[in-house]
Amino acid sequence: MKAGKILLVGFGPGAQAHMTYRAREAIAEAEVVIGYSTYIKLVQELLAGKEIIRKGMTEEIDRCVEAYEQALLGKTVALISSGDIGVYGMAGPTYEVLLQAGWTPDSDITVEVIPGATALNACAALVGAPLTHDFCSISLSDLLTPWPTIAKRLQAAARGDFVVALYNPKSGRRTGQIVEAQRILLLHRRPETPVAIVKSGYRRRQDIQMTTLAQMADCDIGMLCTVLIGNSSTFVREGLMITPRGYANKYDSLTGETKNGEQAGSSLSMGLTGWHACVRQYWRENPVTSPREVAAHFDGPLGEVLAAIAAASPADEAGDLAARWLALDQVDAVLNAARDWGRLRAVVRSETGAVAELLLEAKYFSQRGDWLNLTNEHCHLHVDKNKIASGWFLSQGDRQHGVYFVDGHGAVVFSLLLVKSAETFDDAALHAFRIAYDQFGQVMTAIQTVETVKESSDE
Repeated sequence: MKAGKILLVGFGPGAQAHMTYRAREAIAEAEVVIGYSTYIKLVQELLAGKEIIRKGMTEEIDRCVEAYEQALLGKTVALISSGDIGVYGMAGPTYEVLLQAGWTPDSDITVEVIPGATALNACAALVGAPLTHDFCSISLSDLLTPWPTIAKRLQAAARGDFVVALYNPKSGRRTGQIVEAQRILLLHRRPETPVAIVKSGYRRRQDIQMTTLAQMADCDIGMLCTVLIGNSSTFVREGLMITPRGYANKYDSLTGETKNGEQAGSSLSMGLTGWHACVRQYWRENPVTSPREVAAHFDGPLGEVLAAIAAASPADEAGDLAARWLALDQVDAVLNAARDWGRLRAVVRSETGAVAELLLEAKYFSQRGDWLNLTNEHCHLHVDKNKIASGWFLSQGDRQHGVYFVDGHGAVVFSLLLVKSAETFDDAALHAFRIAYDQFGQVMTAIQTVETVKESSDE
């Protein structure tokens, strides 16, 4: 008996003109074609003389099992899907079924994945060029994915300023998900952000709606729709939805000269190696801004902002700010040293973003196991030390002195700041802080040297 074959075919949006040559060839080669009923109809004219096995909407695993069983009989099977079969398609479930059955790539049954233009590509082409810069796709279907996971992805995409393509946005029974997605996106996007809703792209009942994020949920949306939501730069002009590539960040116009401080062919001044300098410049220009306000301005973790201060040089300072890094194994020693810093302001941030603040005498710190207890006569706070990854000393002239303890993402777990009395810092407390700053704080250049040596040795 001849060896069987499974061809996982993505045939694109549905129009014959947008089907790849290999997809058409694979369907022609197949003896058995398996697919969702709607997909079968879209390629019906290519199926003459073939055994056709139709499956319903919720019978995805049945399709995979059927494909495997037919291949075991020595048949060439085409398991078809619109769009790209590897994007919200049948490729993943098929491999899961095969591997669970003991199949390996060395088995007699060969498997080939044949890509096709997916819905977001097809829909983008119909409305202009909304995907010209970074984008992501998120399915709003919570049939198999928990909603908290979907919400977290929406939040991350919105904060990251991605163009977002929403798959499975709404069905007859799932009507609230698109509304909740709109609410999350509006936390980070302008209400007038362009949105395109494309139904049945390149098919007989194609329909396109151009709207805004504020109006999106009021539009006619169903399971045959893909929703494209622009980023902060996306615009609509002459009926076209366009996301700029980013030339305006470096050049005066598409064909103009580079802007001051930029170089053609080089990273932006706000690129990986340059954005710390932008942080320091911002602080020089806004000297009374707090560290948290600067972190909010750049939408980055406070730890990264403090790292920018710590990397300052005499020719590129952050005003009168100075910072030094504190290693995890020094946290206990610094907390013990802080007992001599007098009256302190402790600010503790929970995982949900709630903030608690209290004034206390540092000498009353207490530790029990992995918990640090911060108490005064009115309040009692607990800090889980397991969340601390490192810390940062911060010193700013006559404005503030203290230490920020951060987690592995650079977000603040809690901070301890010296408190003024009669508009001045206590001399003894400030002296004790400076001793700890010099004793435990590590300058960034030293850290970077150590990391460079480690990376070289790893290679």
